[in-house]
Amino acid sequence: MDPLTKRSITVSKKKMTLAERLYLPGIIGGMAITLKHFFRKKTTVKYPEKHREFSEIYRGRHVLKRDDEGRERCTACGLCALACPAEAIIMVADERKPGEEHLYREEKYARIYEIDMLRCIFCGLCEEACPKEAIFLTKETVMSGYHRDVFIYGKEYLVEPVDAVKRIDITKRLTPEVIEFKKDKRQRHNR
Repeated sequence: MDPLTKRSITVSKKKMTLAERLYLPGIIGGMAITLKHFFRKKTTVKYPEKHREFSEIYRGRHVLKRDDEGRERCTACGLCALACPAEAIIMVADERKPGEEHLYREEKYARIYEIDMLRCIFCGLCEEACPKEAIFLTKETVMSGYHRDVFIYGKEYLVEPVDAVKRIDITKRLTPEVIEFKKDKRQRHNR
């Protein structure tokens, strides 16, 4: 009977030499690789004193952006939570009350916005799904901790400061076409 595929091979049982039975060629080959790596330049970075360089589009800690007037951009549409494959984002929407126009752009805002950083896979899909450009991933790394509850980031940690000087610059993550589009203030999206 013929085999279904032509991938089968015939194995010969040849007698091993004394060196092969003692695994000498394998040990010598492994030691050669080890010695070759031993004399290479070290790639280790002494972390607290020296920080590693990241690319401009590195996806690190999340930030909820504010507009030019200091109002939160997030309108609690929930698209970021739907786009998240790890289901790491939880939000609760609320209606804006009279007198809070200086805090929120739209009538609806996220009263509770939490990201579980232990579940997040830093894929950036939340950033792509947001129609208001409210959430971005920054170059900052997520700090370590000893308890799970410190990795659930709420609005107090995610929303950038009102002070324009302390805000995080995300322009390097934008393409030139998007930067040109954002200059046009006639577009409702850019107001």
